[in-house]
Amino acid sequence: MPSGLLIRLRPNSPWRIGPDSGDRDRVDRILHSDSLYSAVTAAMFLLGDGESWLDATARPSSTNAGPAVRFSSCFPFQGDALYVPPPETLWPPPASSKVRWKGARFVPISVVETLVAGKAVPEDGWMIDGPSECLVPLSMPPNPGPFRVAVRSNAAIDRAGASVTTHSTACLEFTPDSGIWTVAVFDNEEARERWSSAVVGAVRLLADSGLGGERSRGFGRAEMPEISEGQFPDLLSTRKRPSELSSVLWPLSSSSQAWWLLSLFHPAASDPVDWTHGSYSLTTRLGRVESSAGWGDPKKATRMVTEGSVLVAPSEPRGSATDVAPEGFPHPVYRNGFALAIPIPYKTPS
Repeated sequence: MPSGLLIRLRPNSPWRIGPDSGDRDRVDRILHSDSLYSAVTAAMFLLGDGESWLDATARPSSTNAGPAVRFSSCFPFQGDALYVPPPETLWPPPASSKVRWKGARFVPISVVETLVAGKAVPEDGWMIDGPSECLVPLSMPPNPGPFRVAVRSNAAIDRAGASVTTHSTACLEFTPDSGIWTVAVFDNEEARERWSSAVVGAVRLLADSGLGGERSRGFGRAEMPEISEGQFPDLLSTRKRPSELSSVLWPLSSSSQAWWLLSLFHPAASDPVDWTHGSYSLTTRLGRVESSAGWGDPKKATRMVTEGSVLVAPSEPRGSATDVAPEGFPHPVYRNGFALAIPIPYKTPS
């Protein structure tokens, strides 16, 4: 099993994660893996490691080599519970009169462990937190989920003070003992030795400077990151014996495995995915360039498979990094589409 870093960020300011639509009155609940990679890359350049980082990740020297480091997308956590988009082939469970399972966009890792083990999720122990779309433990009175969507208003005043323009921005505000988590997984031991400290340094810089939008207003900042090291996917388990996760999820003996995505995915030409099976959703990723060579220019659009999708393939999907720089731009701009996936038993979607 590969080694990795589990990174927890406890926000100390609102976070603005722009939705695909770009609407200011909406906010995404996931900081996607391509956006996280872009932020880490920018931090690597500030720390003097940018070109080496790109060589090791977006443009490896061997066509058969994968990236030295892969990231999951950033999902919420609360207390010890790490929330994830559940596998589309296993969610929702059978209809219940007590819990509207379809209303949950995020569920704890422990619930996924129950599902892949073929066990039923007890309906008496859970409820849906509407504002965060998280499946949370049932309690009376109900405890709030990891975050709430809020709207912050601002006013722009011209230098002469003659006119005022107001605008509002949607953002995430996190509840106590909650935050955002991600995992960085190293391709091999050599990659871990080379890049572990650099990734930690980049994440610490981003916690100070901010992630996402509205950083000039102080959004997107967090306390000192909480980082733990271990084997992936064991380090995601909250069970007393982490090996239980491996015994359930890793590996399978079937020649055709199902892979549960924890990141966005843009397939490489060599990826042997059976697109006639599995269950997956697609999104179009846009965005704007943040570079001294051209700030704010629109990136090329990329169609990508979303987190929570389940792909069927005989080996782990690899993915690719694509150059999405505008036409005539002086340097490449990479969008990270490398897959971070966990094998699970395949169940035909109902």
